[in-house]
Amino acid sequence: MASRTATRMIERTGTPLEPWQAGTVGGIAGAIVFGAMMAILTPEVLEGAIPALYGLEGGFVGMLVHVAHGAVIGVVFAAVLVATGRTDIGLATGGILGIAYGLVVWAVLAAVVMPIWLSAVGFEMAPAVPNIAVESLVGHAAYGLVLGVTYAMLERV
Repeated sequence: MASRTATRMIERTGTPLEPWQAGTVGGIAGAIVFGAMMAILTPEVLEGAIPALYGLEGGFVGMLVHVAHGAVIGVVFAAVLVATGRTDIGLATGGILGIAYGLVVWAVLAAVVMPIWLSAVGFEMAPAVPNIAVESLVGHAAYGLVLGVTYAMLERV
């Protein structure tokens, strides 16, 4: 007599996101984490400097601009991974690559481009170039970590 055993199969129903989509979501998540850190550690940057880049003011606007920048920079992260053939990365690799990317973003955009831009738009409290701020360095590393890990998770859905 033959016996039957019921085997339950778990089927993956999700579809991996395109790299640019994973970069966008990861960038938004990283920018929210970094923005929360800024709200606590350096609220004047979030309320004054970031919105001043576009002639605006206020903490809410600063956070919106910051998150938008995070999304765009996340897409660039994905584009770099695609260009180097490294789109399918694990969580640890994603975290390491994200931190490295966040530090590059800090060195180029936060330390050099942002102070020049703020001076160009006439922001009175524009920092000197280079703007070496430890809080910014740590925040960009946290942004990169969240970006890289989120990207890796979304690419494996």
